[in-house]
Amino acid sequence: MKLSKQFPLNALRVFEAAARLGSFTKAGDELGMTQTAVSYQIKLLEENVGEQLFLRRPRQIALTDTGERLAPKVTEAFALLHDAVATARDSVEGTLAISSTHTFASKWLAPRLGSFHLKHPAIAVRFQATSDIIDFTREQIDVGIRWGDGDWPGLTLHRLMGLEFTPMLSPKLAESKGGIREPRDLLKFDLFDAGDPWWKQWFEAAGVTETDLDQRPRNQLGSQAVEADAAMAGHGVAILNPAFYAGEIALGRLYQPFELTLSDGKAYWLVYPENRRNVPKIKAFRNWILDEMSLAGKDATTKS
Repeated sequence: MKLSKQFPLNALRVFEAAARLGSFTKAGDELGMTQTAVSYQIKLLEENVGEQLFLRRPRQIALTDTGERLAPKVTEAFALLHDAVATARDSVEGTLAISSTHTFASKWLAPRLGSFHLKHPAIAVRFQATSDIIDFTREQIDVGIRWGDGDWPGLTLHRLMGLEFTPMLSPKLAESKGGIREPRDLLKFDLFDAGDPWWKQWFEAAGVTETDLDQRPRNQLGSQAVEADAAMAGHGVAILNPAFYAGEIALGRLYQPFELTLSDGKAYWLVYPENRRNVPKIKAFRNWILDEMSLAGKDATTKS
C-alpha cells in the first residue's frame, strides 16, 4: 500500500502520544511541541478521519469511542515501525563494510582482523578489495583504505603508514641469465609493471640512468600482491614493499638483491565521510587500527 502525501503520519504520532499520556500538554513535552501545535495536529487528524477523537473538558481530555478504537491500532503501528527501523539499524551497525586495496587487505589487514573481532565480536566485517576510489555517497561502504597523498576533500583522513619499495624476484630466477651483480642486471628480466613510476625512481637512485622502461610492454597485474605472486612463480621482477613480504623473503620464496629502498612520500590512509565520524562501528575500527599502527611503530596521523 502506497501512502499518499496527505496521509497524516505526523498527526498520528501526536495522537498516539496524547492518547497514551491523556494530556495535550504532556504530549507536547514529550514531542518537543507546544500545546497549540498539538491541538492543531489533532484537529487535522479529526478532519482527516471525519470524527472527533477527543472530548475537550476543562483541564482534561478523554478519548471518544472512535478515539478508543483508533488508539491501540496506532500504538501497534508505531511499535511495528520502531521494530522495523531498529532491525534495519542493527543490521547496518552490525556489519562494517571496508573498501581496501588488495595488497593492504591481504598483507596487513586480514592477518590482524582476529584482534579486532576479539575486541568487537558483535561487528562483522565485509571487504571490497579494489584500487578504485569509491564514492561513499553511491556505495554502501563505511570506511576505505586508500593509497595516495591524502587529498580527498570532504573526508576525515588518518595517515596509517608509508611504504618503501625495492625490486624482488624468485631466487631461482635471480640465478638465471648470468645472475644479478649490479642493478642494471635486472633489465635482463621481465618487470612488473615497467611503466610504474617506482621503477624509474629506483633505477635513477641506483645510478642506472639509461633504461628501456618506456619501450617495454606494461604487464599490469592490478595490485602489488598479484605482482608478488607472479614474481614468486618466477615470471619476472616485481617492485615491492619489503615489510609486506618479510615472511616470503625469510622462507626463500622472494629474493631482495639490493639493500636500496625508496619512498615516494605517498601513504595508506583510513578515510570515511566527516559526517559519519561518530558512528560506533566506525569509531571502533578507527581506534583499533590506529592502536595497531601505534604498536607497530607506524606514524599514524589524522587530518580532516
